[in-house]
Amino acid sequence: MTIRSIRTRLTLWYTGLLALTFLILGVAAYALVSYTLHKETDFALRSVAETLARRHAAARRPLFPPEADEAFRRFFGSIPVVPYFEWLDPRTDLQRETDEPDGAPLSPQAKQNALRGIATFETLEGEGPYPVRVLTWPVIDSGRVLAVVRVGMSQMELSRTLSHFLLIMAALFPLALALAGGGGWFFAHRALSPVDRMTQAARKIKAGRLHARLEKTGGNDELDRLADTLNEMLGRLENAFTEMRQFTADASHELQTPLTILRGEIEVALRSRRSPEEYTDVLKSALEEIERISFLVEGLLLLARSDAGMLKMDRGAADLMLAAEEVLHQLSPLAAAKQVALLLGHVEPLEVSGDFMQLRRLLFNLVDNAVKYTPPHGTVKVTIERSGPFAVLGVEDTGIGIPPEERHKVFQRFYRSADARSQAQGGSGLGLSLVKSIAEAHGGKIELESKPGEGAVFRVYLPLPQSPDREP
Repeated sequence: MTIRSIRTRLTLWYTGLLALTFLILGVAAYALVSYTLHKETDFALRSVAETLARRHAAARRPLFPPEADEAFRRFFGSIPVVPYFEWLDPRTDLQRETDEPDGAPLSPQAKQNALRGIATFETLEGEGPYPVRVLTWPVIDSGRVLAVVRVGMSQMELSRTLSHFLLIMAALFPLALALAGGGGWFFAHRALSPVDRMTQAARKIKAGRLHARLEKTGGNDELDRLADTLNEMLGRLENAFTEMRQFTADASHELQTPLTILRGEIEVALRSRRSPEEYTDVLKSALEEIERISFLVEGLLLLARSDAGMLKMDRGAADLMLAAEEVLHQLSPLAAAKQVALLLGHVEPLEVSGDFMQLRRLLFNLVDNAVKYTPPHGTVKVTIERSGPFAVLGVEDTGIGIPPEERHKVFQRFYRSADARSQAQGGSGLGLSLVKSIAEAHGGKIELESKPGEGAVFRVYLPLPQSPDREP
């Protein structure tokens, strides 16, 4: 089963990690306590054996159990439950090979060590269920083993102490784990509560409420950075929806005008019989409106493809001079009707890798736009020159110009400046948007220089193909 709640997963991970930590610490603590108790027992037995050995060396006689009990009481604080004491004579007890002395068995290794003057610790099986820890300590004087003291004690108390320690650990472990799990759940809930608030706020944000924003916690932490990121995304969505609504409204308006004209002319023509010449005029007017609608739809389709990154380009060697000559020839009647001079300025024979028809459309829109907004007796000049790795296609006019505050808007779809609208010129406001899209589709860019009343200069930068001798 998949757990989808982050809060639950965090609590389980935290509790599992803490359980593993407790287990490792418990094992380490048990090992340390066991090691310490065993070492303290061995140290106390060594102290008892040393004390008894000194007394024997001073008294020159065997020691008796009461004296051993006194030594046990001194170093253990009390007499162990099952103390062990044995005094061996190296000349008799250690020389026998078959019979062991009374008491705890003496191993061959301990016997050999005692004869060589080496002390030996052993853990032997006792009479009860608990083993006995025994120290075999040789009493040495002038390099000779005078006697052997064996002292020991049952490990019952040590085993019971370790058992109690395990019981305490076993009782505390689930309690600590439960408290840690509850605390982990509480802190995970508290840490993720801002996420719940963000989720609830985000659910209320719809297309009509994109202006709403997510609240931040104020801690300048990861959640605040998440809120900032989501708010930035909401801002971009709001701008996109606003542009989409504006685009839809403008497109509807631009399409409504020619459709209204087309419908009105057809309705008037059908109200009564007309002469062939009148029907011809109506059809010509309808054809003009249809061409206007077709041009608008074609521009919208091109922009939509550009936005989707699907603008098709039939790339090849595109001669910019040829494109300029064709555009000037095509627009010369329009310029002559407005008494505007079309000039071909400084031109370098440059070719770029691109779609010739789209580049021709780009130049056509720029020159057509310049002619429309240039007053009579003005000029429109086209230039082609090299600037580093770019071919620069320039269109300069002596028209009405563009105010500084509107320069970044003229490339928006359907945007027309107030001065342009006052000129009562035709157009849909898509021309410069198409120019920008085509230039960017070719890896280029467009720049604008203009002053109100002094004309404008549009420069399109298109990358030139890299010659073989310039390749790295």
